[in-house]
Amino acid sequence: MITANPIGLLYAPRTAWHRIAGRLPSTVGAALLPPLLLAILPAVAWYYGTTRVGWRVGKEQAIRLSTDSALPIVILFYLAMVGAVIGIGYMVHWMSRTYGASSTLAKGIAIAGLTATPLFVAGAIGFYPTLWLALALGLVAISHAVYLLYVGIPIVMEIPEEQGFLFASAVVAVGLVAMICLMGATVILWDMGATPVFVD
Repeated sequence: MITANPIGLLYAPRTAWHRIAGRLPSTVGAALLPPLLLAILPAVAWYYGTTRVGWRVGKEQAIRLSTDSALPIVILFYLAMVGAVIGIGYMVHWMSRTYGASSTLAKGIAIAGLTATPLFVAGAIGFYPTLWLALALGLVAISHAVYLLYVGIPIVMEIPEEQGFLFASAVVAVGLVAMICLMGATVILWDMGATPVFVD
């Protein structure tokens, strides 16, 4: 099981990755534990923020979601975050042989989940949803997550940095495809009944 603090990836990524590399989980369940716990933060934050605080466009009145419509959306949001970690983790494991690395599914999921740490933490902005602040913080979190991936892949997979760069670039491409798939799934789910209901 991972004994290094995943939050250490935010302020000392190289040190944290070296610690994590020596304590990687041997089971998928252990690898999923950090993302399962960290994904609760943005889910709860956005549920509270969209139902209690609301958001404004210009000087308009705050827009909020009803609690009944927000709950299934937040549950799907949580499942999407965890599902994305599992999917990208599987792809990390699947591609590892191409780049001369040995991997397991647990190792792939651990890399994907820990790389997403900045995104999970940035999700706390949902407690007070402000469009410009959420966009700015989101860009910073995505940039840091990509940086973590480029730093972590060579360390954890024990491959040269040149190979790690190519490997991490392939994982970024997979992440972009996953994001597009999630956007498409959102449209389909809205059509199937997970539609937001706005309240005054």
